[in-house]
Amino acid sequence: MSIAVRHPGLFTTVQDLGRAGWQHLGVPVGGAMDPVAHRIANLLVGNADDAAALECTLGGIALQFEAPALVALAGRDVTASVDGHAVPAWHPVMLRRGALLALHTGCRTTIAVAGGIDVPEVLGARGTSLRAGFGGLDGRALRRDDRLRAGIPSPLGTALAAHLEGGNRMVATFSAGRSLRPAYGPAPVVRMIPGPEFELLTFPSRTALLGDSFGIAPDSDRMGFRLAGPSLALSTMREMLSSGVTAGTIQLPPGGAPIVLMADRQTTGGYARLGDVITVDLPLLAQLRPGDAVRFAHTTLDAAHTLYRQREHDLAGARRGMQLRAAAEFNDAG
Repeated sequence: MSIAVRHPGLFTTVQDLGRAGWQHLGVPVGGAMDPVAHRIANLLVGNADDAAALECTLGGIALQFEAPALVALAGRDVTASVDGHAVPAWHPVMLRRGALLALHTGCRTTIAVAGGIDVPEVLGARGTSLRAGFGGLDGRALRRDDRLRAGIPSPLGTALAAHLEGGNRMVATFSAGRSLRPAYGPAPVVRMIPGPEFELLTFPSRTALLGDSFGIAPDSDRMGFRLAGPSLALSTMREMLSSGVTAGTIQLPPGGAPIVLMADRQTTGGYARLGDVITVDLPLLAQLRPGDAVRFAHTTLDAAHTLYRQREHDLAGARRGMQLRAAAEFNDAG
C-alpha cells in the first residue's frame, strides 16, 4: 500500500524505537523522541511496539492513502482531519482509499499505520539517523511528493480494520485512556537521578537545578535540548574524561547553560554529568516546544525502577485488552 506525501510538514522522519547494540562503534541509538506515544500509536493499529512510524514535529504534514488503511496518531496537543473532518488522536482511525490525512497541530506526533512504514533495515532498525545519513527514507526528512509503503498488517490490525469497516465507522469508539498517556504539559516537573558530577556543583547551582524553572531554547533539536535559565557552575574546574551518556543525561558545558541529551544524542561526552532524567519522564520532556519550561526534581534509582515497571505493566495490559477486543469482534462476526 502506497502513501503519497502531499506536504511534508516542518520536519517529519521515519522512526522506530532505536538502533540498539551499536554504541560501542559510535552509532547513536536514535529512535522516537517520545517512545511511549510511538508504542501506543502502534498498539492502536495492531503493530509491534518497535514498528516504524512517522514522527512529525509541530504539525503540518498531509498524507494521501492510495488504499484503505488503519492509522493512529499520538502525542501532545494533536489536532488532525481526514478529508476536512476532524479526527481524534489516541484512537484507531480507518481511512478509505484516496483519503487525505492532515495533521494541523502537535508537538512531536507519531503517525502509525497498520503494518508499519516499510523501509529497509539498517543495522537492525528502520529509524532515520539524520547525522549519519542512513535509515528511514534515504536517511533524511520527508519531502513533498515522497512515496512511502506500508507493510502487511498483523492479524490484530486486520481484525481492528474489519471491525471498523463492518460497522461503517471511521473512528473507533475505544481509545488509549488518559491514565495510559503521559501527563503532557507546557511546564512539567521531570524527575532526575543525580549524576557523577552533581556534587561538584556549587551550592547555589544545586539549589537552582532542583528548584528553578528552565526554558527550552530555540536551538534545541533531536540531539539535545538547550536550557535557558540560571547559569550553573562547578565549585572546582577539572578535566573531564569522555564517558558514556544516554537519553536524559543532563550535561553542563563551560558556558553554564545545561543541555539535556535526547534521542539522537552522541554515545559519549566530556562535559560534567549533573544527572539523568528518568525513563518514564522522558516523554514529558520530548513533547516540549521552544519557549516551554521544565523543572527538575530529585528521585532515586529504586523509585525510577518502580515507576518503569508500572508503566510497562500498564502498556502490556493495554495490549492484552486490544487482543481480547479483537477476539471478541471475530467471535461476534462468526
